[in-house]
Amino acid sequence: MGYAVVLGEALVDLLDAEHDGEPVYRQAIGGGPLNVAVAIARLGGDARFVGSLGDDALAGRIRAFLTGAGVDVGGTVTVPAPTALAVATFAGAEPDFRFYGEPRSYALLGPDDLDVALVEGADVLYCGSIVLLDPPVLAAARRAWSIAGALRVFDPNVRPRLLTAPNALDGLRAVVAEFAAAAHLVKLSSADARLLYPDEPVEGVAAYLRELGASTVVVTLGADGALVAADDVVRVPAPKVDAVDATGAGDSVMGALVADLLAAGEPADPAGWRERVAFALRVAAVVCESPGGATAMPTRTEVATRFAG
Repeated sequence: MGYAVVLGEALVDLLDAEHDGEPVYRQAIGGGPLNVAVAIARLGGDARFVGSLGDDALAGRIRAFLTGAGVDVGGTVTVPAPTALAVATFAGAEPDFRFYGEPRSYALLGPDDLDVALVEGADVLYCGSIVLLDPPVLAAARRAWSIAGALRVFDPNVRPRLLTAPNALDGLRAVVAEFAAAAHLVKLSSADARLLYPDEPVEGVAAYLRELGASTVVVTLGADGALVAADDVVRVPAPKVDAVDATGAGDSVMGALVADLLAAGEPADPAGWRERVAFALRVAAVVCESPGGATAMPTRTEVATRFAG
């Protein structure tokens, strides 16, 4: 089994909580790509995280957390910036993120910072998320995308709060089209699809991304499961659970799909994709049943135990 390179952001989430009847913020290690890397490692895969981390105590905690989770951090760089914060409030189980910190510690990885040998040797390369809104990391991701001999997976992981600049959404659509065109797998949420392509149903969005060149597209649908577009288009139901915190659920789906790509390569037929997505949705269900995002990522044994029978 080879390894996956996960290129993207790591930061600290401040999650809305309560202590002794008073509102407080609970600190948690976060960032969509970080969650993906941790999910891969927890499911038995070899994950190498590539990104920029600040030079403060919080960045030290991120490094320690990743290392403790079994994620290699040799491809990270330290930058002279405080660790960026994402403040999350909740309406139900879904978090709403607002981002703080300038310069953004996660957005300072440039193309010259890439470990070229690390990227070239990967079996799977993940790119995506909010770092692609920042020119230095977008350039680094483009370089990685161009040199990787690996299976390439992409997740736009759209955060509307960051799309404040004029024409920002049009720019993001162009980036999504660029990366999707050479992707073996694109995973996005129905919320991503609605924001990027508001006039298209999710089936139309999946078809469009496949027309661009993506081999397989998975659209997560929350409690309704996921849509899988490969040679055909099917919907895969999600397990019924009482969701406590959906933070990281979509990232866990991506992590599970990457872990299985590492273990067995691309499925030979649509039925294989359906089976993998069904497993990924069980992983996400376990994540939703406890608070914490990255800390909630389960092992394969924990998933099997939870859904035994």
